[in-house]
Amino acid sequence: MGQRVAHRATPFRLVPAPTVHRRIFDMGATATLSTTGPAVEPGGETTCTVVVRNTGELVDQFTVDVVGGAAAWAVAEPPSVNLVPQATAEVVVRFAPPRAVEVPAGPVPFGIRVTSREDPYGSVVEEGVVEVGEYTELSAELVPTRLEAARRGRFELAADNVGNHPVALRFLPGDPDGELDFSLDRGEVVLAPGTAAFVKLVVKPRDTFLRGQPRTRPFRVEVLPSSGDPLAADGVLVQRQLLPRWLLPALIALAALAALLAALWLTVLQPAVKSAARDAATQQAGEVKAAAQRAEDAAGAAKADSAQAKGNSAAAMEAVGLDPGAPPGSPPTAPRQSAAPGEPTDFRVAADAAVVTNQNLFADFVFTPPDDKKTLHVSDIVLQNPRGDTGTVRIMRDSGGTRATILEVGLGNYRDLDRHFVQPLRFKPGERVVFSVSCQNPPEKGNCTPAASFSGRVE
Repeated sequence: MGQRVAHRATPFRLVPAPTVHRRIFDMGATATLSTTGPAVEPGGETTCTVVVRNTGELVDQFTVDVVGGAAAWAVAEPPSVNLVPQATAEVVVRFAPPRAVEVPAGPVPFGIRVTSREDPYGSVVEEGVVEVGEYTELSAELVPTRLEAARRGRFELAADNVGNHPVALRFLPGDPDGELDFSLDRGEVVLAPGTAAFVKLVVKPRDTFLRGQPRTRPFRVEVLPSSGDPLAADGVLVQRQLLPRWLLPALIALAALAALLAALWLTVLQPAVKSAARDAATQQAGEVKAAAQRAEDAAGAAKADSAQAKGNSAAAMEAVGLDPGAPPGSPPTAPRQSAAPGEPTDFRVAADAAVVTNQNLFADFVFTPPDDKKTLHVSDIVLQNPRGDTGTVRIMRDSGGTRATILEVGLGNYRDLDRHFVQPLRFKPGERVVFSVSCQNPPEKGNCTPAASFSGRVE
């Protein structure tokens, strides 16, 4: 048998895991300005220096830019720096405001912002104020620069401020020969940057003349600003004669025309007029004679007609019971008989129409004659509108459903209106009288309540 080898087990030990330590690094930056109040002239340039320090424990990149009112015309050089911990770097900030009205004179606040790439929330901003200087730039001109007039010329002075600060202006007009008077609507104005003023100027010559050649009157308006150099605007007034240039030629032409007309009258027109006058007088005398004869004949006929009318009048008076020979005011000798046939009748139709907005919408109020076998003759209609309603009324004839408008009146045109018909309105048996109302009263006034009274006869 082979030899058996005995194995002994090796003891097992637990080795603890190594401990891992995490380290948190501090990050951040500081910024220091060399000056917080630089000054610069428009169109020029000035600089200041900002010192950036890396206060963290890692290598970091810092971006430098300008914020605030000066950001549009300021730049940082270089725009970014890389720094190891505790290292510093200088960044130059250049301020170069343009010479324009958009950049006003005076203090403009700004900020230098330093931003960490590793820690964006740890940015810092250093603030300052840059003083922008003033510059004055003005212009002035007359509109128009040359003008013709007989008594006075009207100009307009235009002044512009294209500087960067307000300027007060005074205006002094004058002419070298002292022959003009000046009138300004304003002698002084204050112009804000980028604005203009228009001042009316009236120039009047001290002496005038009726006729002659035009005279040139130069003048100048001095513009005196509160700061900067004075300006001047030159103009010319060309003074004309008072009489229009066309007047003398027109008078000469008129005199020639008058002489021509006089010669024409003496040679042609006057003999013709005399001949025509004689003919007209002869004709008129004949017409007058004929008219006198006709008047005489007419008088005889009128006399005969008068006698006939007198006889007819006496017969008419006797027919109605009056004595033709009785004095005026005497009572009739016999009762007067009515010439109109049929029986008298009258009726009234009253309306109570609601307010409507449609002017073509009417409310109907119908009268049916009580006797449908007789004809109704209406000779008078009295329309009543006591409350002064607004709208339209119609009076219509209804014949078996077919309607015909007899009268249409606006309510606003009357309070009481009487209509008399020489030839009475005729309503045949079975026809009805319709009183229609379209009410346009204001809602607060309420319904329309007009009425119509009818009178006539039935037969």
